[in-house]
Amino acid sequence: MDLGIAGRRAAVAAGSSGLGLGAAKALAAEGAAVVICGRDRDRLDAAVAEIGRGATGIVCDVGSAEGGAEFVAEAEAALGGPVDILVPNAGGPPPGTFASTPVDAYPAAIDLNLMSIVAMCKAAVPGMQDRGWGRVVAITSVSVRQPIPNIILSNTARAGATAFLKTLALEVADDGVTVNSVQPGMHDTPRLDGLFSEQQRSEMRIGDADDFGAVVAFLCGVQASYVTGLQLHVDGGSFGGLQ
Repeated sequence: MDLGIAGRRAAVAAGSSGLGLGAAKALAAEGAAVVICGRDRDRLDAAVAEIGRGATGIVCDVGSAEGGAEFVAEAEAALGGPVDILVPNAGGPPPGTFASTPVDAYPAAIDLNLMSIVAMCKAAVPGMQDRGWGRVVAITSVSVRQPIPNIILSNTARAGATAFLKTLALEVADDGVTVNSVQPGMHDTPRLDGLFSEQQRSEMRIGDADDFGAVVAFLCGVQASYVTGLQLHVDGGSFGGLQ
């Protein structure tokens, strides 16, 4: 299926590994010009080589509002024009429970998984509105529907991001801009290795990051032009609710 996004300019945050890398690879395969960011130059270079197709890597930390805005600005400079496709994404905050997590740990988590997304959208979406076309597909977590034990910071911050993205979707729908979020369950990524033991992993249904990336790319395509405000869980059926 041709998604109709060849030549579009795409910025994928935290795209040097995991789900971000899967999304970047899928978008590049569809002919989009892709810029990714990460904090480590060596890992960025390896990811750019894996993506191929003229992808560019930018050293940038999107763990704050300032970092999110900086990434969009640097991506537009590298792409030679405004971003058409934005994939907000970031790593997760440290694990912990209500009892083990101090109050002063919450602001950094909110910066990482909420305010960075707000800032990326503030930097990219007005231009999309002006041009009458744009796609925002944020990578969040199925934990906003069904909280995952021992990651209270991520559960809390990503729930706020989901509310922000849904509100934004309603405000820009008439301008040709769609805003969706894709909510992964357990996928084979470095983040999963850091949260669960080998024994725990052996008992899970674990997804593939490239398959996840293909879902992100579809939501960026012309066929998804009437899909906005969606929170799509891609979790192998682990979410137990009806909605």
